[in-house]
Amino acid sequence: MNPFEIEIQPDFEGLRRCILRQGEPERVHNIELLLDEEIISEIASRFDLVGNLDLTDPHYRLRRDTVVHRFLGYDIFPVAVPGFEFTIHWNTANKTHATNDHPERERNWIEEHRGPIGSWSDFEQYPWPDLKNLDTRPLEWCEKNLPEGMAVYCWNDQVFERLFGLFGYENLCLKLCDEPELVEAVAQKAGQLCVGFTEVLCQFSRVGAIFDSDDLGFRSQTLLSPEWLRILVLPWHKESARIAHEHRKLYFLHSCGNVDALMEDFIEDVGVDAKHSFEDAIMPVTEAKRRYGHRIGILGGIDVDFLCRQDEQVIRERVRETLEVCQPGGGYVLGSGNSIPNFMPLDHYLAMLDEGRKFGRG
Repeated sequence: MNPFEIEIQPDFEGLRRCILRQGEPERVHNIELLLDEEIISEIASRFDLVGNLDLTDPHYRLRRDTVVHRFLGYDIFPVAVPGFEFTIHWNTANKTHATNDHPERERNWIEEHRGPIGSWSDFEQYPWPDLKNLDTRPLEWCEKNLPEGMAVYCWNDQVFERLFGLFGYENLCLKLCDEPELVEAVAQKAGQLCVGFTEVLCQFSRVGAIFDSDDLGFRSQTLLSPEWLRILVLPWHKESARIAHEHRKLYFLHSCGNVDALMEDFIEDVGVDAKHSFEDAIMPVTEAKRRYGHRIGILGGIDVDFLCRQDEQVIRERVRETLEVCQPGGGYVLGSGNSIPNFMPLDHYLAMLDEGRKFGRG
């Protein structure tokens, strides 16, 4: 049974015009940074979307993800490009799962005390990724097989998250005091690689956007001073945005936390087309739209905690109220405040999407 009352067709160009505020959008567009694997699998199973796909097909996951995102009404969705992995230290713990049909698997987070680089010797010996090892076959497949009107984006951790992982947050802060030259050298090396990665992605016509991730803040402020972030991090975003725009790609920035001190930089200097990740406890998305929506696209913002805890009727009311503020004039794309984790009730997520389809249709 289809959970959606209204059918929609993929329209990436319409999404692009919406984000760039080029007239009133004809409908509500949707976006997510990512859907957890269990969510994708559950949707495919519940709505019998992949029964005709060949499990032995080397591109099965790509075909499945395309079908699921098309079914959900997305104009653009993420595709991973292997070969750009940085070796860092991880902590692990069991995580919850979407349904009892899915076994538990580990949830990882970056070791915050100390990473693999703590000295110049570590920097010189570190196994930096080689762009020659990028596996672009997923993007090559998309060139030939994506449905009409759909595009993909590639999600990349940018320089601050690389610094966080390579030093560990605690050690990064200490090194900024004790050996700032080492931090700057690591930032430059990571930045050059991130920019090179962007250049490769932009060669593919079905890549519609570069979606860079840099969690620069926490509840009350940025994780480093805005001054340090302007020195170490933002220039690499600016260069990646320049390359994206040169190839007519959109440039999105995902950043959790309170980054209000950097919004003018994102808009006026970096050239970010749309900002992602909003949390009610920091800045509700409706307030972000009022403050910045006439100058930058606003992505998502239906708070993840809210989506997990509230019932479907309350979620639908919240979506309508949000769209009444954010939809006029363009520049807003509906989605969660962060991503769709495997512990979110699936029907809550589907209710958000369905209410977006209905909005403005009488």
